[in-house]
Amino acid sequence: LWGVALYLGSLHLSLPPRIEHALTVAGVVVFWMQAGLWAVAAVRHALDLRRKRSAGLDALLTSSIDVITFAAGLVIWAMALLLALDNLGVQIKPLLAGLGISGIAVALAVQTVLADLLASMSIALDKPFGIGDFLTVGDYQGTVEHIGVKSTRLRALSGEQIIMSNGDILKARVRNYGRMRERRAVFQFGVAYDTAVEALAAIPPAVRQIIEAIPNMRFDRCHFLTYGDTALQFEVVYFVISADFNAYADAQQAINLAILERLRALKVNFAAATPTVVSIENLAPAAARTLSE
Repeated sequence: LWGVALYLGSLHLSLPPRIEHALTVAGVVVFWMQAGLWAVAAVRHALDLRRKRSAGLDALLTSSIDVITFAAGLVIWAMALLLALDNLGVQIKPLLAGLGISGIAVALAVQTVLADLLASMSIALDKPFGIGDFLTVGDYQGTVEHIGVKSTRLRALSGEQIIMSNGDILKARVRNYGRMRERRAVFQFGVAYDTAVEALAAIPPAVRQIIEAIPNMRFDRCHFLTYGDTALQFEVVYFVISADFNAYADAQQAINLAILERLRALKVNFAAATPTVVSIENLAPAAARTLSE
């Protein structure tokens, strides 16, 4: 503001043309610089208001605010520069034409960087993931730590940091476990072939009762599904009303222990995957001759 005030005050003074021209240039530059700063501050303020109104999108806005601010800053400062040059009497149309031709050459030279920049803008606008989400990108897995203009950084389960370009992420198939609302779990267990039919029929209701007794679980089904090579196979499907893997592991452990206890109470044995050995010496002579032949 002091620059604008100094420029307006100089209008009422009789100054040499060189000094007057210098003050005019300084006033125009200061004015558009301040206008650019105000515009950038307005963009940041708008993003902060949006984040406060949308509490559930805090992680997404935090991850994309740097990219949005960077892109908005480029546009704002480019417009401020062009308007300042126009106010100073510079013909900007030839300048724009020259920038267009040179821009094509620069774009061809740094097309990989521009592709990552556009990819970061796409991530910021589309918000497929945010900071804190656990992703699987191709053969890599990790938690999102930072989404930058050129790359995204993941923290792997083993502790190392994985840095991936934004363009490569958009080209890959991404699994976002951070958006998981519930986890579907499927497991099987086998019981011995000599189990009584009445005991087999009692297993599905028992499993259902076990799962429904655990908090944050939703039972789906339990069926005697197939005849295995060494066991009668049951398949169980249930849902964990949580995306936390530790919650799923705790629930599966509780279910396994409860099923083991219930099957022992029903006098049902798990099938042992061991071959049966038959001794020829204990067979009748005719049967032994048949097997020998």
